[in-house]
Amino acid sequence: MNDREKALRKKERQLYKKRKAVANRLFVLGGIGMLAFILFIVLVKVVNVAPIGPQFTVVGFSALNGAFHALTGVNMFWYNVTKVLGILAILTAVFFAGVGVFQLIKRRGIQNVDRTILSTGGLYAVMMIFYVFFEKVVINYRPVLMGEDTVPEASFPSTHTLLACVVFGSTIMIIGRYLGKSVQAVVLQAAVGFLMLLTVIGRLICGVHWLTDIVGGVLLSASLLTIYGGVITVWRSSNKRLKKKKKETTEEFE
Repeated sequence: MNDREKALRKKERQLYKKRKAVANRLFVLGGIGMLAFILFIVLVKVVNVAPIGPQFTVVGFSALNGAFHALTGVNMFWYNVTKVLGILAILTAVFFAGVGVFQLIKRRGIQNVDRTILSTGGLYAVMMIFYVFFEKVVINYRPVLMGEDTVPEASFPSTHTLLACVVFGSTIMIIGRYLGKSVQAVVLQAAVGFLMLLTVIGRLICGVHWLTDIVGGVLLSASLLTIYGGVITVWRSSNKRLKKKKKETTEEFE
């Protein structure tokens, strides 16, 4: 091994350690975010609780939530806009799921599927677990009865906000992973970021959730995305090292 090869290997090791350190920091931040989300749930259940919801359902932070809901009212235009954006988020998730299935079939094995795609599938699975969990474990009910409903629906956290933030947020990371810092990547990331922000704002002002529902959805999404960022960072680096080792091993036997 000549001096140039030694220098390149040293640089690769340093880059791997740097990425691993970044991933570890993201894991810690994600864990802190998850603890903050749990603490927020506790606060929603105990702070300023009052029966201000439909059919006298009780709501935490009732003064703040009640005042904000009175300010926005119910805006069906923004409700319908966010429904369309939610469908777009679902289609985006289906697209990446399709990419994973395509790679699985073509490359003949889950171990050969791109690790970023596998990580994204894992993120979606965790999101759905939370989605179902908070449908069963009710923290708050909606401030209004929707359509022909006769009983209030669970509303914390805003699962629409959770869906949009997780899917669009992870899409921004995936674009950066595959397209780097190109002009196309920046334009696409800005467009997806706009859709995510529009969904959150639209859900906030359409009046079918309490303010704390939106905050809870954003908190949970941010925590999941931070952990996801750590996973794709460390897996990306590990994958490159593994490929290099396989290549070197192959060359030794040739």
